Amino acid sequence: MTTVGREAFRWFRKAADAGNTGAQVMVGFSYRFGHGVEPDYAESVRWYRKAADAGDAAGQYQLGLVYAHGEGVPQNYVLAHMWVNLSASNSSGDDQKIRAKTRDEIAQQMTPQQIADAQRMAAEWKPKK
Repeated sequence: MTTVGREAFRWFRKAADAGNTGAQVMVGFSYRFGHGVEPDYAESVRWYRKAADAGDAAGQYQLGLVYAHGEGVPQNYVLAHMWVNLSASNSSGDDQKIRAKTRDEIAQQMTPQQIADAQRMAAEWKPKK
């Protein structure tokens, strides 16, 4: 762990604690991959969820990925699809294309009923204030 990594993490954490969703995603990423802090999947999920719940597309995408891979949470393709689908619908340009492709790859692991459940959950989802 480098001094630069720890310093960057400290600044991201300060902004994340103040409610900056982009910084919350970066704190989650830092915990997930051990950038500036010891890896901790549970903490990663906690920070991704804060950003995702607030409607941040990057947070939704990262939360979907951890559900798809079972990193810090039980693997759950329905939740993975729901979060990545929300992320795709909240994105544009290349981000939207990448996220839609990821959603479609997750769907290949699912039954039609699971896909319908994930789509229903995404349609009913509302950001938390």
